[in-house]
Amino acid sequence: MRTATRRLALWRADLVDGVCAAPEECVPFLRDKSDISVVLEHRVRGITATREVFPAGLREDVEWQFTGLAWPLDLHPGVLVTVVWPVGKSEVVVRTTALDEPINVDGINYFHEYDPKVVTREFAAGSSNRGRVLAAVRQKGRVFEDGSAVLAEAGLAAQTGLGRGAKAAFLLRNAVDQLIREGYLTRVEGSVESSGYPWYPAVAGQKPADMLFYAPLVEPADPDDDEASERRDHLVNGFLRRLPPGAHASEKQVTLHEQVDGTPLEPGYTYVKKHHRGTSS
Repeated sequence: MRTATRRLALWRADLVDGVCAAPEECVPFLRDKSDISVVLEHRVRGITATREVFPAGLREDVEWQFTGLAWPLDLHPGVLVTVVWPVGKSEVVVRTTALDEPINVDGINYFHEYDPKVVTREFAAGSSNRGRVLAAVRQKGRVFEDGSAVLAEAGLAAQTGLGRGAKAAFLLRNAVDQLIREGYLTRVEGSVESSGYPWYPAVAGQKPADMLFYAPLVEPADPDDDEASERRDHLVNGFLRRLPPGAHASEKQVTLHEQVDGTPLEPGYTYVKKHHRGTSS
């Protein structure tokens, strides 16, 4: 049987609104149908196979979407789905693909394959100065394929909306310093185009610029932890954090890691010591 297939990442709005983008090939056939069914084949938490059928509609927003879905609660923004339409049928199958082992991305458990760039972009910022700074880097900076992101520090005040003046500068500096201590951000030397578009590593002939570099912390998931650690106050044990290409850990961090772990620090990583993290910080 001939099929039309599309693989895509779900955005936060898709999960909230219960919609899914449709393969373009199915639109002429299904747009006027009133009996469309969307079959969701999904493994809950990557383990238990389920099959749900939703009576769906097809509407045009920015693009054509199936409506009327109820996405499982274990799916987070960035999860990849495969949409399959058997040509000539009024039924569409949507499938998630379970990871071999669940992983945790900056406090969020992912049990299914995902797009790192969308995960970074779809970060839900808190109202704290710290949250606004991290959101600026992740949502307005340049995002790379692995989900890392870079933003010129010079424009940070405007990007965060923290305002001007000595007090605003003090609060902004404190927020950046806190995120660096927590291991979320690293200062690096990059460059910007004439339009202000950031590059890292720096490109010859462009204007040098101090950058803030974010790299997602990816580690094995705790399957018993259903909450995002980013949403509550907690103590974070010391951990290794990947550095951007060409960057090196400070002598202080190398020494601290050897004192705590008793082994040399691997090249390309820095050590983030134990600290308190949470929405109130």
